[in-house]
Amino acid sequence: MKGVVLAGGLGTRLRPLTSITNKHLLPVYDQPMIFYPLQKLAEAGIKDVMLVTGGNSAGDFLRLLGDGSKFGLNTLNYAYQVNEGGIAEAIGLTKTFVGGDKFVVILGDNILEDSLAEKVAAFKNQENGARILLKKVSNPSDYGVAELEGNRVVSIEEKPERPRSSYAVIGVYMFDSFAFEIIDSLEPSARGELEVTDINNAYLKENKLHADIIDGWWADSGCSIDGLLQAGIMAKSLRREHTV
Repeated sequence: MKGVVLAGGLGTRLRPLTSITNKHLLPVYDQPMIFYPLQKLAEAGIKDVMLVTGGNSAGDFLRLLGDGSKFGLNTLNYAYQVNEGGIAEAIGLTKTFVGGDKFVVILGDNILEDSLAEKVAAFKNQENGARILLKKVSNPSDYGVAELEGNRVVSIEEKPERPRSSYAVIGVYMFDSFAFEIIDSLEPSARGELEVTDINNAYLKENKLHADIIDGWWADSGCSIDGLLQAGIMAKSLRREHTV
């Protein structure tokens, strides 16, 4: 199974911190933000990863991360997203790297308390399709929102004004290679981007979308300056718990 980390974007919500660098290179407590998703993939047993980035700071990732061996990876590959074409477009850039394998995508500003190992194992054992992770939040309209009937996802809306649930679709997506066929058929949204929600809804339409609700803490550390601060505070707390 392959891993994909998405670390593009302009980081406008974190300016002026991102005026001269990529947001994923900013510190979250005692290490760069980008370290956290790479560590989670490695802990889950994913050893071959592609990082997708863009902009003027792309070369800084190579200098910082190298070949990925310090994270326990076998290979760390890089892809460059020329335009701000959205998450789905960025995923499409990994098609040759992924090949016919299943793969796990994690957004580079996502920081999770829980291990991904159990969820990745469940995805590996499902015959095909996709798997997403959900978290109950107080501000669901800021995210993609999953409507549930029991444990089954029945709809996903991107940043709805009137959310049908409090379950945010966090930035961890697990796909089989059918995702690339979906991406090839997508049209840009009103924002001019290819949306990952459209990938998830395509799987949902085929009744091939599974979901897990995470229990532990989760942070979208790139959402705001306050969000970055809170992520650092929580990362410090979690690090202390794991070293006691």
